[in-house]
Amino acid sequence: MIADSHRTEGNARVAVYPGSFDPATFGHLDIIQRAAKQFDRLIVAVLNNTSKSPLFSVEERKELLREVTKDLPNVEIDSFRDLLVRYMRSRQARIIIRGIRSVTDFEYELQIASTNRQLDESIETIFMMTNPKYSYLSSSIVKEIATFHGDVQDLVPPAVEIALRKKFDEKRLP
Repeated sequence: MIADSHRTEGNARVAVYPGSFDPATFGHLDIIQRAAKQFDRLIVAVLNNTSKSPLFSVEERKELLREVTKDLPNVEIDSFRDLLVRYMRSRQARIIIRGIRSVTDFEYELQIASTNRQLDESIETIFMMTNPKYSYLSSSIVKEIATFHGDVQDLVPPAVEIALRKKFDEKRLP
């Protein structure tokens, strides 16, 4: 159970699940569905990282996330480009959700969580273990398979599969 001390916005429990989601996978969706059950409102926040060249634009990623979460009424899709703790303050949220696939993920995420805590002591990070059937899955793996027109239907929701196919078909055209 989530502590009542993290209630904000008229006593609602609000959490943020940040990430690049380029593209969203079944692993991401698993975390979103499970976190949505634990909070009154879950904000899935797409990072707008201008130092990277994503496959999908921020708007495309947001639209795909809206499509795959349309049956989750307490999930909101947003984006940010600032420090996460500043974004959290702007949304009156105090809990960060992070999915963990492996020990390597944990070590990295622990550093980030500690840094966020140093920047704002009121921010808590909750680690959620990914369903074991998705423990190998990453957006990078999906993009690699899709690049070579491999089958990604067991890795991503149908809307994402269609978007990937379209994106890579466009790249193949002369």
